[in-house]
Amino acid sequence: MRNIVYFDLETQKSADEVGGWSNIRDMRMSLGVTYSTARGGYEIYGEDRVDALIRELQRADLVVGFNNLRFDYEVLHGYTVFDLTQLPTLDMLVSLMETLKHRLSLDSIAEATFGLGKTSEGLQAIEWFRQGKMLEIAEYCCFDVKITRMVHEFGVNHRQLFYKNRFGNRLSVTVPW
Repeated sequence: MRNIVYFDLETQKSADEVGGWSNIRDMRMSLGVTYSTARGGYEIYGEDRVDALIRELQRADLVVGFNNLRFDYEVLHGYTVFDLTQLPTLDMLVSLMETLKHRLSLDSIAEATFGLGKTSEGLQAIEWFRQGKMLEIAEYCCFDVKITRMVHEFGVNHRQLFYKNRFGNRLSVTVPW
């Protein structure tokens, strides 16, 4: 069985706190979540288990995420010398940008495709980290991984996704997954 690992993480600090988006690896991971098709379940990783998270990603037949090449992997590069961009990876944001020539949010896809919206946003997760509310971060991150998996599986099965443009119109885009 092919092991697809869906992945997302949250950070301890914002871009502003580390001197801008060129310093993503300094944001530090607060919590990471994976869903493995081989395992059939989720795994939650605190910063103290970041090495185990990286090992899981390295063992995957395919890592699927949304903006994971530019953001999530770069955060993890603060913990390892291994170049995670060498892993077999589908960054759905990159794939969609190649077709559409503009960025989409995971939220706009989830809302248009499934009628689901995100439960929170990254800056809230940073505030939860400061307050020691790791359970809230875990729930939020698990939900994002679930949405990532649903979007990918829908794209694989239907060869298209739906999204809402800035005017609120529901449009479709073909995906090659």
